[in-house]
Amino acid sequence: MGWFYEMHPIRQALLATLGTWFVTAMGAALVLFSKKFSQKCLDALLGMAAGVMIAASFWSLLAPAIDMSVKCYGET
Repeated sequence: MGWFYEMHPIRQALLATLGTWFVTAMGAALVLFSKKFSQKCLDALLGMAAGVMIAASFWSLLAPAIDMSVKCYGET
């Protein structure tokens, strides 16, 4: 990952945006090119998406907020 950190910030943003777009397009292609998913597969995909969103909300919002509050107010 050193090569990424050495890049200009605008190029980093462009590369990250294109990477995110590519992964999203691959996921959409699965839906566009398949005729039917079984209910079991849809349930598993929905559960995985929910888990990813819960993890993302914790690691990017709640954990930093808890750390900041401990620094400001101390542990109780």
